Amino acid sequence: MTPANSASRREPSVHRDPTIHLFAVGQVVRLRGGYGVFTSRVGDIYRITATLPPSGNALQYRIRNEREQYERVAPEDSLEPMRAAEPGEGAALVDRTFSR
Repeated sequence: MTPANSASRREPSVHRDPTIHLFAVGQVVRLRGGYGVFTSRVGDIYRITATLPPSGNALQYRIRNEREQYERVAPEDSLEPMRAAEPGEGAALVDRTFSR
């Protein structure tokens, strides 16, 4: 196989701008488990309250759980998006999550 043929068969690489946040202010996220996660119950639900500049190579967010009176700072790789609610499920999920 010639280099030209092998280059044409490669998948196009997708490059993500490392300075663009994946999550938006107001988005609901879940805290992932793993080493270095601050003291919290893994799986707790948080709302993004602000995007922050990177710390080293990791973008950061301010997050808040409605049961707490303070906000936390979390790196992007410690968060995962919550799935979208099914029709009719949204109000109940919000009530359960944020005790409205």
